[in-house]
Amino acid sequence: MNNNVSNQVQRGRLFAVKITAGQEKTVATFINIRLQTPENKNKPVYSVLVLDALKGYVFVEAANAHSVGESVYGFKHVKNQIPGVIQFSDVEKFLIPKSILSELDLDDIVEVVSGPFKGMRAKITRVEKEKSELIIVLLEAPYTLPITIDVNSLKLVEKNSTYKSAESSDSESEESSNSKSEEVNG
Repeated sequence: MNNNVSNQVQRGRLFAVKITAGQEKTVATFINIRLQTPENKNKPVYSVLVLDALKGYVFVEAANAHSVGESVYGFKHVKNQIPGVIQFSDVEKFLIPKSILSELDLDDIVEVVSGPFKGMRAKITRVEKEKSELIIVLLEAPYTLPITIDVNSLKLVEKNSTYKSAESSDSESEESSNSKSEEVNG
């Protein structure tokens, strides 16, 4: 009996539709409105997915590609339907937000994207990974004032290469001093 139940339940598949960049939400709304009409209510289209990271594409979960084509046919901003089925693993990486904290280091230049200091550039002076907070100093302020700010309020502008190169030069100088001491002892 379990086989009959599992055979009756069909999973939808993901299909991609290429559209005009910036019109993703508009097209998704149009698809939703079209599927609410009485003649389209029984179409096997289950969901519409818009990803901020992928401009110019809308993903439609449906039983087959034909249903997707009928759902998007005639819309102004739809360019074409991408042939084939999109694997969920290809889309999954865009669904899980990645913290910017892993990309930031001391002395990096960042821009504040929210709050009272929005639009100002700052330099990172301390990283508190446990709290997901950073201590920054505004570059455009007339005096040095350390500010504690949430990492999600920042955008990386410029990586500080001197901090990385200082670490590598420290390790190189240790190696060279070790080799000199071996020459003296040998």
